[in-house]
Amino acid sequence: MTQQASKLVIVTEKLLLKKIVKIIDEAGATGYTVLEAGGKGSRNVRSSGQPTVSDTTSNIKIEVLTADRDMAVKISDQVAAQFFDNYSGITYLCDVMEVLHAHKF
Repeated sequence: MTQQASKLVIVTEKLLLKKIVKIIDEAGATGYTVLEAGGKGSRNVRSSGQPTVSDTTSNIKIEVLTADRDMAVKISDQVAAQFFDNYSGITYLCDVMEVLHAHKF
């Protein structure tokens, strides 16, 4: 069985992880994936999480599959409103053509 979905991607500072996960859970998403991330953006170059004095200065990428676009936008809007004035971050949406094994989704 397959199902269409929206994928929300959030790239931000690792120290926000627990707060963002709470927003994701409260929105009703069934899960997410977290990856270490690094790169360059409007706030300059960020570490990829490789050995540093403190890993709170590294970035993460959170991917959330949602059954509908509205849930993804709601999560994105809340994250941006609460954190992106004071922390680096970006969110974007991807249309997922098919989720395989959607019985777990």
